[in-house]
Amino acid sequence: MLKNSFRMLVALLFSLGLLVACNQENAQQQAQNEENKIEEAFPVTVTDALGNEITIDKKPERIVSLIPSNTETLFALGLNDEIVGVSNYDNYPEEALEKEKVGDMEPDIEKIISLKPDVVFAHESSSHNAEEGLNQLRDAGIKVVVVNDASSFEEVYQAIDLLATATGTKEKGEEIIETMKAKMKEIEEKAKEIQPEDQVDVWVEVEPAPNLYTTGKNTFMHEMLSIIRANNIAGDQEGWVQFTEEEVVKKNPDVIVITYADYVKNAKEQVLSREAWKDVPAVKNNRVYDVHPDLVSRPGPRLVEGIEELAKAIYPEIFAE
Repeated sequence: MLKNSFRMLVALLFSLGLLVACNQENAQQQAQNEENKIEEAFPVTVTDALGNEITIDKKPERIVSLIPSNTETLFALGLNDEIVGVSNYDNYPEEALEKEKVGDMEPDIEKIISLKPDVVFAHESSSHNAEEGLNQLRDAGIKVVVVNDASSFEEVYQAIDLLATATGTKEKGEEIIETMKAKMKEIEEKAKEIQPEDQVDVWVEVEPAPNLYTTGKNTFMHEMLSIIRANNIAGDQEGWVQFTEEEVVKKNPDVIVITYADYVKNAKEQVLSREAWKDVPAVKNNRVYDVHPDLVSRPGPRLVEGIEELAKAIYPEIFAE
């Protein structure tokens, strides 16, 4: 009896060993297949925001990013190990803080070259100011891809796709885009519950008094407000615009959203204490909210978090469930 039990135990352990070995072999084979698939994607030619055609011969092993939005997307694509340099402003994810810093709007070209990147991802918004430096990188044999300056969700998807294609992470890029679209659709469906008479007027303050800059058409914040059926009181203006206190008070907003509380102490209290604003509904009803600026202005995968944060603040009865 004991002998039979012992034999059964040995057979079971042997079977388990075979199963583990098979699983390990399958995992290794799957990883190899994925690697082969990536390699087969190269060489790849992409057209960047400046209309330049750049051919990348093989999957980049060393990457430098010159703007936070590119960096966030590259990390989301799973390229932590490949990223060797980022801008001074990069603060997300935490791993970005550990990377070599290569400057700000005027990148440190010598530092970048010393990092020996295969590809440098620049950005359309600063490419003209940094044109001479970017040409130096090109002359040094480094591929430079300028990513579009997105001002809508559709353009964000294009930027993600460009970064994914250039780095051999096309499938992951498509997954990120589809996840963002699905979340957006979910938010839009909830927003349908908001009736026209219940829609609120919103003043978005991206810079405090006395400057009072806000967001108009063709910005993420405006698109976000439209999606959740909130009225941007500066929606008839274009881009980033400046208002006077009198102009804002006259618009009589129901809600005030501020995006600078991370660097201005007691930002909300300062807004609530403005004497000239005391009769504005948003102030009277204590409907002043701060949202993190990176979530609502940085063109990357976290924009969906930004629209969720806005929605929960402005229509808590609909979205804060």
